[in-house]
Amino acid sequence: MTASRPAIGALLRVAACVGIALTVAGCYKHEAKAPPADYRDRHPIALKQGDRTVELFISRNRGGLTPEQRADVLAFARAWRREATGGIIIDVPSDPTLKRSAHDTLREIHSIFAQSGVPRNGVRVATFAKRDLELPAIRLNYPKLVAEAGPCGTWPKDTGPTLGKTYTENREYYNLGCATQRNLAAMVDNPADLIQPRGESPAYAARRSVALDKYRKGDNPSGTYDRYEQGKISDLGK
Repeated sequence: MTASRPAIGALLRVAACVGIALTVAGCYKHEAKAPPADYRDRHPIALKQGDRTVELFISRNRGGLTPEQRADVLAFARAWRREATGGIIIDVPSDPTLKRSAHDTLREIHSIFAQSGVPRNGVRVATFAKRDLELPAIRLNYPKLVAEAGPCGTWPKDTGPTLGKTYTENREYYNLGCATQRNLAAMVDNPADLIQPRGESPAYAARRSVALDKYRKGDNPSGTYDRYEQGKISDLGK
């Protein structure tokens, strides 16, 4: 059987469209997208979930915490109340030879947590298998919000004399600003401050009452520092 003339015409039209599309695609030249001009857009600071971990080394012959370990646990509990986004997980090695010392250490840890205001239902104890070359330790950890930027040290183009726009138009090289962003992310106390400001704290009512009372009487509302001159070290400039 032979195809009808309308069917042959449709096939020819489809073949012609395909040929034109292939020709246009072959002539299209893909150009790489230029990186953002602002270093804050090239190296943005991203917020993600991280962990805070403290390891408390124990031994088979001694249970409980040393004075330095008590200070670490206390600081850990205070930091949990300020920055944690979840509960505390205590990882205890499952080695039977450490059972007694781990029990005594756990009891002291729970005591410090209770005195620091950490609720009992906010702490979970789990076990893990200690590897052969690993020192026996109890791990305290909780999730927290962390800020990160980078990685730095990416040089997609040469910074020396070239014919590219980066050199001829004196544009910023790609890695510029990455270290600043990374250091800012590491130093910020509360990563959420990078997204939105904190709520205002209440005003100091005692000082405000004194200032308003002076204003009502027509006096100068500023403070008086009578002993200011006692701290001077020189009369130069008078």
